[in-house]
Amino acid sequence: MLSKEPNYRDVVKPFLVGDDITSSPTLSPRRWIIDFAEMPLEEAEQWPDALRIVRERVKPARDAHRKRRERDEWWKFSRTVRNLFDAVKPLPRFIACPATAKRFYMIWCEPNWVPSNATSVFAFDGDDALGILTSRIHSAWATAQSTTLETRPRYTVASFATFPWPISVAPSGLIESLTRELIARRSEICLERQIGLTKLYNEVDDGAYRDLGELHDALDEAVAAAYGWPTSAAHDPQESNRLLLELNRAIAAGEIDYRPFG
Repeated sequence: MLSKEPNYRDVVKPFLVGDDITSSPTLSPRRWIIDFAEMPLEEAEQWPDALRIVRERVKPARDAHRKRRERDEWWKFSRTVRNLFDAVKPLPRFIACPATAKRFYMIWCEPNWVPSNATSVFAFDGDDALGILTSRIHSAWATAQSTTLETRPRYTVASFATFPWPISVAPSGLIESLTRELIARRSEICLERQIGLTKLYNEVDDGAYRDLGELHDALDEAVAAAYGWPTSAAHDPQESNRLLLELNRAIAAGEIDYRPFG
């Protein structure tokens, strides 16, 4: 469809699942999805080849569905998060991580990617935000606040909503520059070795790629500095979680003017 008609890119889009984040060397989608969003049927008919696939493969099951939306609006997703899609639509890029994984790897996503329910998505496009979310300070907190699926942490709304963003001033541009360097090095290794992030970081745990580990340490320390914390908090999850809890208490008590996103 994409080779025949360029305008099919409006509805045929890369589909990001958690496995793409953890195991794809390119950290990008390997599947496609047909996305008519909330458009009426008469508008969806502008892309007849895509609509034919949905009519043949989806509509028969939807015709027998107990819910009215699924029966009457069979060309639309069963459930969708339009507020999320509207939030990321104007951004040049956005952040996602696997919803359930041993580690919450954060990656950059292209604006036309459709994230699945197996991912958690953040409407940020700045390197500082990616750096904070990638830091051990955030991942330790998010893991502690997450639910679990089998033995793996599951990133939920609470994992992020309870995480107080840094309000102190970090050294100018340090988080951003370290994040760019870390992401570039991480991608370089994955592409060169044709491995995903899970295999890469298992090897880092075993002592490989010390330069990448050092970049993570430096980023963690820069994020700790953004909170006004000692360097030790960057390397001790118990200390950083305790400090985050204290910060949450101060915010809740109105002792701090907390408006991290304007």
